[in-house]
Amino acid sequence: MTPDAARFSASWVAAWNAHDLDAVLAHFADDVVFTSPVAARILPETGGVLRGKDELRRYWAEGLRLVPDLHFTVERVFAGVDVLVISYRNQVGSLVDEVLRFAGGQVVAGHGTYLAESGDDPAGLATAGD
Repeated sequence: MTPDAARFSASWVAAWNAHDLDAVLAHFADDVVFTSPVAARILPETGGVLRGKDELRRYWAEGLRLVPDLHFTVERVFAGVDVLVISYRNQVGSLVDEVLRFAGGQVVAGHGTYLAESGDDPAGLATAGD
């Protein structure tokens, strides 16, 4: 069952904008699988596939370190049978869609997706200080 779309997306974006990793991760199952092309850049050994909450924490903690001004603005939320898609803009104005599949009230699979255009830097990593 999918949670209430407006309530979930509000909680999700508030946790991200507070940089509260524990609050973000509270939405995810321990055995979550998450894919992201940005994860492939930040943690190349994963190939962009993160398995489990601990690996997801490692990725997002490093992402927050690299992008200390990270900020999301939700544009739209789409709801399916067991899926929510949160469409948002990040701190550099790039449009991102997070596709989240639910079971038992938690995210069991997620996919960070980015607009398929030229070689821009949709996550804003180029502006991040290393």
